[in-house]
Parts: sequence; C-alpha cells; structure tokens
Amino acid sequence: MKMQVEMILYVANQAKSRDFYTFLLQIEPCLDVPGMTEFMITENLKLGLMPENGIVNILQPHTPHPASGNGIPRCELYLLLENIEPYIERMYSLNTKQISPLETRDWGHDVAYFSDPDGHIIALARTIRN
Repeated sequence: MKMQVEMILYVANQAKSRDFYTFLLQIEPCLDVPGMTEFMITENLKLGLMPENGIVNILQPHTPHPASGNGIPRCELYLLLENIEPYIERMYSLNTKQISPLETRDWGHDVAYFSDPDGHIIALARTIRN
C-alpha cells in the first residue's frame, strides 16, 4: 500500500513560518497559497503550514483555538539527517530558542532541540556512528 503523509502545523503567521522553514530546510514550498504552504520533505512526506485562524473554522467549537497554545510545545518535527551541522547553524542564525544542545541520546542519535516561531519543537538528529 502506497501512502502519502502530510503533517500540518498550525501557525500564527503563514508568511513568517514559510520563510523560516524555507531557510531551515533549504527547499522552496511546492504549494504556497493563502491558507496553506507545503514543503515536499521526501517522496511520501509533506510538511504543511496552515494559519491558526483558518483551521479554527473547522475545529471550533469542538476544540480550543490553536492560538491558545502558542509557545506551548504541541508537536515535534524530528529531522534525522546525515549532516546536521548546517541545520544547527541555520537555527542559530534564525535566532531560534535552543531547547537542548547537541547531545548523544540513549536511543542512538545525537540530537539538538530547538523551537520554531510558534513553539513547535524541531529536533535535529543524526545516527551515532561507531
């Protein structure tokens, strides 16, 4: 069974988040229209950015407005990379909040944790080479 997966982050400012992820990932969006920006991460995985004020029309009154969670970690984007140093450098140049420095973790990865402008956690990881 072939499956396409799209993770969608609810963001306060679509343009700001688009620019942030374009710079971090070093790829251009495959879709960028009012209400949705998408990045093709792999052949079967897209990262979507949707404005909080757009999705609220679907979610309310059944859930709180996504803006009520701004700054609170609500998800983690875990990027397993071969060469993480350029990504870490870009995170520093974006003046993002560092959550945890690059450290060897007990699950076999070196990982550094940051947060994006909306508080979503971004983990930059590499497999430990023995």
